[in-house]
Amino acid sequence: MLIDDEPLALERLSDLLGRIEGVEIASTHQSAVDAIDHIPSVRPDLVLVDVEMPKVDGFDFVEALAKQEWLDAQSTPCICFVTAYPQFASAAFDTGALDFLCKPVRLGRLEKTVERARLALAQRDALDRLQELTTQLEALRESRAAPAQPSLWVHQRGQMVRVAIEDLDWVAAEGEYVRLHVGQQSFLLRSSISAFGDKLADQGFIRIHRSTIVSQSRIAALKSNRGGMRAVLDNGVTLAVGRKYRPALRSLQLEGILNEPSEAVTQSAP
Repeated sequence: MLIDDEPLALERLSDLLGRIEGVEIASTHQSAVDAIDHIPSVRPDLVLVDVEMPKVDGFDFVEALAKQEWLDAQSTPCICFVTAYPQFASAAFDTGALDFLCKPVRLGRLEKTVERARLALAQRDALDRLQELTTQLEALRESRAAPAQPSLWVHQRGQMVRVAIEDLDWVAAEGEYVRLHVGQQSFLLRSSISAFGDKLADQGFIRIHRSTIVSQSRIAALKSNRGGMRAVLDNGVTLAVGRKYRPALRSLQLEGILNEPSEAVTQSAP
């Protein structure tokens, strides 16, 4: 079952699902009210429902669905939210929602959703998922009302992964790509280091080398020695500072934005 108030969105989903073997579109609806009226007779395995719809939205639909008396372990559908607002994703993945797709929906990502639905139906846990999801609806509504946090979407192992800008430690150039370092993880993104630096300029990041950009909040100290200057991050990583970028870093230090020099160096990076 597909639910979206935009006809073009329904058309696109229908077209993509038609390319996945073994999938049948049970019904399409441009309003959640119409979908609720028809779902007892349709009884789909999977519902893809848009979050943002007038009057009755996707969360309201789930709330109404959970009150249906015909639901049981054999007939409860899996719920996948679809939206143009990726800031909902982090909250939705912590609920009983089967999945959370961001527009424009891609075929490869949709195929993973279908596989998840097949697994959930085989395990007969769709009813448990729905019950868990209904307890989280208020948190989801709050996440929709909250301002979107700046983030990036990167490819990893065939899927799109959201990386919050505030979680980004440093960025290194790798040929036609940049590598985003986030804690113990790293992600590749196709971009030049210069273009990426411009994008992050107003997000609290600073260029410290021709191939390195760093979050100012992650710089714990600056260390000078015979080999030049190195920036020490709060996780112990040290990064070389290019000669032309040293004055800007020293200015930040003088302004009190960076800490005083420290001898603590536990890990090095080129």
